[in-house]
Amino acid sequence: MIHSTAIIDDSAKIADDVEIGPYSIIGAQVEINSGTWIGPHVVINGPTKIGNNNKIFQFASVGEDPQDLKFSGENSSLEIGDNNTIRENVTISRGTADGGNVTRIGNNNLLMAYVHIAHDCQVGNNIIFANSASCAGHVEVGDHAILGGFTLVHQFTKIGAHCFTSMGSIINQDVPPYVVVASAYGKAGGINKVGLKRRGFSDKVIRAIVNAYKITIRSKKPREQALQEAADLIDQYEEVKVMTDFIKNSERGIVR
Repeated sequence: MIHSTAIIDDSAKIADDVEIGPYSIIGAQVEINSGTWIGPHVVINGPTKIGNNNKIFQFASVGEDPQDLKFSGENSSLEIGDNNTIRENVTISRGTADGGNVTRIGNNNLLMAYVHIAHDCQVGNNIIFANSASCAGHVEVGDHAILGGFTLVHQFTKIGAHCFTSMGSIINQDVPPYVVVASAYGKAGGINKVGLKRRGFSDKVIRAIVNAYKITIRSKKPREQALQEAADLIDQYEEVKVMTDFIKNSERGIVR
């Protein structure tokens, strides 16, 4: 299952059924679990843990040193869950001391070609990063988010669950759950109704989310005033509370 031209460090822990293609390099302190397929010309450095049933395509660079001038060789790691697809030329960096030393990728994610996940990012589950979407350091991405091609996310920014960003979006403020970012320079453009319907949200809940969006984001009212006006919706719908809690706790401010 391991090609004769692959180079594997003696300290790497690799499950018996893992397949590793020609000319791939697996470095020290790398752990790869059952069912994972590594294509040709992939480089994986550690400390990195890779879960079950992942597919990593050619020329990906996984677990490399962070692109951070403050990094001076301290111990840091990358953790990747299960059932992820990591396509050609994707780059994922390990963490830094300033970010807790760990970059994390959850489960069931699709990272298309040329995606970059920088140091200390925390990526959830069931997320799609389209071609060349990039997250700077310390970014958080919630479950079921979809980042369109060439989306750029500023460091320390948070992308809420079920969000959708259009092609070429530049995001430097937090994006609350369910919101569509629909312009080149990070502006809110409504609720991701199509995505919510596909994931089983009822029409009633979606209408409540839309109404909360109109009050808290589109109206551009001060945060506390908007949250007060949305109080009834918050009390009635847990899904709305998820969005308003995100808005309440945002440190960078939210897209509008």
